[in-house]
Amino acid sequence: MRQSHLFTKTRKEAPADEVSKNAEFLIRGGFIYKEMAGAYAFLPLGLRVLNKIMNIIREEMNAIGGQEIVMTSLQRPELWKSHFEQDRWDDKNVDNWFKTKLKDGGERGLAFTHEEPISNMLEQFVSSYRDLPFSVYQFQNKFRNEKRVQAGIMRTLEFIMKDLYSFSKNEAEHNIFYEKVKQAYINIFKRAGIGHITYLTFASGGVFSKFSHEFQTITPAGEDVIYINEENNIAINKEVFTDDVKKDLGLNGSFKEAKAVEVGNIFTLGTKFSKPHLVFEDETGKKNPVFMGSYGIGPARLMGVVVEVLSDDQGIIWPESIAPFQVHLLALANGEDEEILSYADKIYESLLKANIEVLFDDREGVSAGEKFADSDLLGIPLRAVVSERSLKEGGIELKKRAEEKGKIVSLPELLKLLKTDRALDSR
Repeated sequence: MRQSHLFTKTRKEAPADEVSKNAEFLIRGGFIYKEMAGAYAFLPLGLRVLNKIMNIIREEMNAIGGQEIVMTSLQRPELWKSHFEQDRWDDKNVDNWFKTKLKDGGERGLAFTHEEPISNMLEQFVSSYRDLPFSVYQFQNKFRNEKRVQAGIMRTLEFIMKDLYSFSKNEAEHNIFYEKVKQAYINIFKRAGIGHITYLTFASGGVFSKFSHEFQTITPAGEDVIYINEENNIAINKEVFTDDVKKDLGLNGSFKEAKAVEVGNIFTLGTKFSKPHLVFEDETGKKNPVFMGSYGIGPARLMGVVVEVLSDDQGIIWPESIAPFQVHLLALANGEDEEILSYADKIYESLLKANIEVLFDDREGVSAGEKFADSDLLGIPLRAVVSERSLKEGGIELKKRAEEKGKIVSLPELLKLLKTDRALDSR
């Protein structure tokens, strides 16, 4: 991609009402556009990052047997009123609904979750023990009428959610899959570059189970407080942090308090959403409610958290796995030096031919200082600079985003280094 062809442009300032680091850098870099408070559009650079995050999640869900679907955002009120035990259409029970009127006088909801709809749908497909176990997941827009939306893309009114639902014959079978999801989530956060500061965290299980599990990433921008047991590399949410819980979990030693943001959660639902409709016949012919679990990750929230924790004063520092491009090529020629422009074009074409993702800053009339500042803001892992100085010293100045100094390499060396890095990343 030639940077001169991007319709987006970098900005020196973010909107005055943005207080979060992720919103500031993502808006200034042209990754997202603020439509209104709590609602953001993803622009070409931002969509590349979001899609890479979603592909990591998709690969891990497929690896444990998840089958991808897409359900509707529009929801029937009767499904939420009477199909299951609690009337979750009632605003007294769920206060973050977005609802809309139909022209014929009816009413619909914009989905905030999908336990009721997925359970209802699967009544058409589950009848025998032979149909179980299985799991389905989706990437789908959710809508939640949040009161506070001041955390950039970490908390919004409209967002994409990856929600996975599992269906088992019994709790023992469910627990086996639950552990697979737990490891898949650990893999996701490691691959996204934040595994080293993300902790499996015990939290309230609500009405479903004694505990649920959250995945909490340490950041000053976090809304939660957790207590980390470094000896076991796990944490307990402040809401359930008591001596009895520590004893129940068998956790001894010291705990470190930290602010954190939730990047994922997994729940045992049991039979709450399957009774009395989603049932199966066992080997004896007895009818039993299906045992369920639900597992959520917000890809955009994960993207925002990465920016919060992996950035410096100059801008973003993307992990290679989710960066919009692998290398940022800068031509410092001021539109006059044909040798520099010609060599930079040659490098660009060579990288494209080698299937290397490259953003080429070929903009004319932009100073070297502006190009360097924009490169730091965009946060692409490697910066390759072609200038009068680099040519005199033998080629291209290559520097990692987080490094102070670079080194001069030839074009063949550059291609070899990038291909090697890509091979290592794919392991």
